[in-house]
Amino acid sequence: MTAETPASTPETTPEPTPAPDSTASAPPAGSKAVIGMTPKAIQAAKTALQKRGTPEAAVRVGIKGGGCSGYSYVIEFDDNPPRDRDRVFEFDGVKVFVDKKSLIYLAGSTLDYEKTMMKQGFKFVNPNEATRCGCGTSFTVK
Repeated sequence: MTAETPASTPETTPEPTPAPDSTASAPPAGSKAVIGMTPKAIQAAKTALQKRGTPEAAVRVGIKGGGCSGYSYVIEFDDNPPRDRDRVFEFDGVKVFVDKKSLIYLAGSTLDYEKTMMKQGFKFVNPNEATRCGCGTSFTVK
């Protein structure tokens, strides 16, 4: 899957198979230009989109400069169509938009959802991370 997908055509990516310990699972082997999404993250996204009354909206993921370690993750809902240079993925009906520049740093990552006694929310399992700050929202790259 090295060819770019035009923004107007969603790239259908199969739902990742859960790992034996049912934590985050990686995108399909050999897929450097894609991201993955765990079943927990898919369900959390569907629930959030339904709750906000926009089940057809997408989840936009990316990175931005800043944070205590250099880069910060961005996860937000997007009610607009994908931008011209976006890659579009779909996981069991959940559309995910990623801009091409962010995809350089997110390639091979899996979006997971974590719910503990202390916190709940989406988190990235990113093989491109060299270090992560204590708060878990910023990172440096290898």
